[in-house]
Amino acid sequence: MKGQKFLKITGILMIIAAVFSILAGVLVGGLGALAAGFGAASGLTFSYWIALLLTLGGGICQLIAGIKGVKHSKSSENAKKLITWGVIVAVFSILGIVMNIVNSGEFSITSVLTGVAVPALYIYGAMLNSK
Repeated sequence: MKGQKFLKITGILMIIAAVFSILAGVLVGGLGALAAGFGAASGLTFSYWIALLLTLGGGICQLIAGIKGVKHSKSSENAKKLITWGVIVAVFSILGIVMNIVNSGEFSITSVLTGVAVPALYIYGAMLNSK
């Protein structure tokens, strides 16, 4: 049960980040719909919709992973499922980083640290919990 604290802390961090991600996705999606309503539909590119999907999908997965991590931090039965959720969140984060590089040409080490470090610690906690 060494991973209990890792799972609980990273789960809480994931929940907080997920709330911000979902709110940002809803805000950006709402602004895009408003812009489309005013005739700017041609300005909404494929990369806009992919970024919106990554933001909302990643936020929802991160929220689920965070809740499950906090809820199941004291048991080892669900460790494999938690590892899977951690990997899903990390993949969404990496896809978001790649999308940012493709769209803006900028690489942010902060995005890598915050986007990949927390899921990595989450996965590490789940692996410790499984032993």
